[in-house]
Amino acid sequence: MPHTHYTTLISATNLAERLAAAPGSVLVFDCRFDLTAPEAGEKAYAEGHIPGAHYLHLDRDLSGVKTGTNGRHPLPERAKLVDTLAGFGLNEGQQVVAYDQQDGRYAARLWWLLHWLGHDSTAVLDGGFKAWEAAGKPVDRDFPPKAKGTFKASAPQQVTIDAQAIERNIGTRDHLVIDARSADRYRGENETLDPVGGHIPGALNRFFMDNINAEGRFKTAHELREAFSGLIGTTSADRVVLQCGSGVTACHNALAMEIAGLHGAALYPGSWSEWSADPGRPVATGPNP
Repeated sequence: MPHTHYTTLISATNLAERLAAAPGSVLVFDCRFDLTAPEAGEKAYAEGHIPGAHYLHLDRDLSGVKTGTNGRHPLPERAKLVDTLAGFGLNEGQQVVAYDQQDGRYAARLWWLLHWLGHDSTAVLDGGFKAWEAAGKPVDRDFPPKAKGTFKASAPQQVTIDAQAIERNIGTRDHLVIDARSADRYRGENETLDPVGGHIPGALNRFFMDNINAEGRFKTAHELREAFSGLIGTTSADRVVLQCGSGVTACHNALAMEIAGLHGAALYPGSWSEWSADPGRPVATGPNP
């Protein structure tokens, strides 16, 4: 019997059923992380994780080399990321499930990266590890063995846009830029992560946590479509550019748009941390226009 192909979200119940029925058909990655304590996620993983899950570290595994001008979490090199994932046993076409503690802010980064590598059988565990535990599912402390997989990159299913294109867009407004940071950081207030507060001129704000309901799960496709459609208006989804502080939580908005059936938005990977590193680039402050 063929397995269901998950490309956006998977529930704790469905993941548990899949692991019980065909454990080799799915590869699970624990992406828990804390920006203020970079080793906290790995420590939490060692203390208990979904059985068979491997740990991926945001800085080491899911980001590239920082130069001081390319942002806090630049994209990893495609070839290096392919090697990392294949090194954990990922095979071509295999179902991947990514999870973090709860809201998907780090798991969505892996979801986006795998789609960028052309691997669409990738889903985020809705509600994360918290939902897994709440459902009474088993937790393991064993470190699973690593095996070489057959995974290779293919044509990207997610696209990127660079700082130069963003700069040109300030004049042309060909694209609509959406900033996933909290409203206060977007306005230029309470900036603690980057040296300059504010946002890219013309960008609109959509805090990524607005994609999540009170239970810590993603809102319905209908709710997300309504919210994003209200923000982008008549702009087609493939003319939307998503950014945040360092290119991580923008992936959460990318996942939310995908759930909503709004396909084709681009990611500006360097985001505000790259943009604000050049004092010559314009900065706007204040609320959503």
